[in-house]
Amino acid sequence: MERYQRQMTIRGFGREGQRRLERSRVLVVGLGGLGCSASLYLAAAGVGSLVLVDPQRVEPSNLNRQVLHWDRDVGKPKTESAGEKLLALNPQLVVETRKEEITARNLVKLVEKVDIVVDGTDNYAARYLLNEVCLRSHKPFVHGAVEGFLGQVTTILPSRGPCLRCIFPRPPPEKKNTPVLGATAGLVGCLEAMETIKLLTGLGEPLIGRLLILDGESMHFEEVKVERRAGCPVCSVSGRGGK
Repeated sequence: MERYQRQMTIRGFGREGQRRLERSRVLVVGLGGLGCSASLYLAAAGVGSLVLVDPQRVEPSNLNRQVLHWDRDVGKPKTESAGEKLLALNPQLVVETRKEEITARNLVKLVEKVDIVVDGTDNYAARYLLNEVCLRSHKPFVHGAVEGFLGQVTTILPSRGPCLRCIFPRPPPEKKNTPVLGATAGLVGCLEAMETIKLLTGLGEPLIGRLLILDGESMHFEEVKVERRAGCPVCSVSGRGGK
């Protein structure tokens, strides 16, 4: 109780909100700048179990933004590096690590066993796959993306609002070695953690049908309302076509 006292005093949170977090299981796909930041604050908040998925090893170029990976971790699997730090922060946490690429087959099995999926990926092919599997499995999907000083966050809830394909019918052009300020990734990852905590506790108003856009260079936040798109290939196949 002492560990979580400050958040439990938030109106409506209390012991029941903390119990809901403790009983929850969250899948974080990708342990880069977004996944590290989101995982850190989910662990600190008392989420009971985190499933961490990433196929890569820590490289020096990761260290400007991926805060769970330190200089001594270069060469280690990202799942191992992140898992160690999260357990050091909160020994009550249950961590499951999977050093593997996500595929349609393994992702279905992973998503079935969790309550919410958090997007820590860095490409739209992976994001579209997460979106589709979560929609078909009726699991919430918290999306985030960053580039330079720019960031975006939205929450996909299969029973309400648009999916990621509705919002982005076609992927934007992919860039090799996308420029990223570490603080941008940290902030967007924190926002993803906040969305996840709200969904798990039932508090607040998640970003369903809303795309939050951050311009850190001018320190400007903009909210864009989005709707389901008629003819969306994912929503239509899942029987939840847009209007």
